[in-house]
Amino acid sequence: MPRFPALGVCRLSAALLCLTLPSVAEPLVGIPSVVDGDTIEIHGQRIRLNGMDAPESAQICAIASGKKYRCGQQASLVLADFLDAHRPTSCIGVDRDRYRRMVAVCTAAGVDIGEWMVRQGYALDWPKYSAGFYVGAEQEARTAKRGLWAGSFDKPWNWRRQH
Repeated sequence: MPRFPALGVCRLSAALLCLTLPSVAEPLVGIPSVVDGDTIEIHGQRIRLNGMDAPESAQICAIASGKKYRCGQQASLVLADFLDAHRPTSCIGVDRDRYRRMVAVCTAAGVDIGEWMVRQGYALDWPKYSAGFYVGAEQEARTAKRGLWAGSFDKPWNWRRQH
């Protein structure tokens, strides 16, 4: 009889739990559809692009003249146009978010999609999750006044808190 039967049960439970958890490290490759400016879907799997944040679908921004536009929808369209021209997409999962979506670094034609969106100015480096990985791309977009940086906007994470 084992001296610590509870320890054996804990090890077995942990092993079974690991077997039932979906892997996030296996590449997922396919033709994506765009859910919003920072979420795509491949083979029915929703994927949140890691380290960046795009405006929410209902979010309103303003161009330099003050005219308002739906920047969240614009970000989605820009992402869809990019992905349509650069298929297929490959995603490597790094985590799962609170909605159980795979959080991943995704590439299309060898280009990091998150970095591309930030560099175009339609997404921001999200320091909470990126450790500043896309900060250079964001600075480039800001300096060139690309995308969101051509006008005024609330950072997506601030906008979500207010709405």
